Amino acid sequence: MSPRLLIALSALLLAACEIPGLGPDPRVAQREADGKAIGGACRHALRGIEDCYRLNERALKTAVFEGWKEMDIYMRENKIEGIPAKNPVAATDEVEEVVVDEKSTKSVASSDKPAAKAPTR
Repeated sequence: MSPRLLIALSALLLAACEIPGLGPDPRVAQREADGKAIGGACRHALRGIEDCYRLNERALKTAVFEGWKEMDIYMRENKIEGIPAKNPVAATDEVEEVVVDEKSTKSVASSDKPAAKAPTR
């Protein structure tokens, strides 16, 4: 057998094989799929993309946006109304500085403040 024929046959055999470790990492593909699912769920729950990013900080933003956009197109084409989320988006904890005296300051989160009472009738 000639060396050229041997090289051509081995190249043909290897072209059809999947060599372990050369394909995409399955964890990356899983993270992208999770991000798309999160984005689609946020759109169906009538949440804005910014709220979705804030609620799911660890998800890939590109995948979340892609899933949100795909669900938006699907819902518009099929005239599907979204279902409002049962858990409203929590307001961000804003921090205010309260001066106790000149030497020390105290940070108080706005969620720590007592809620105003509703007027009684």
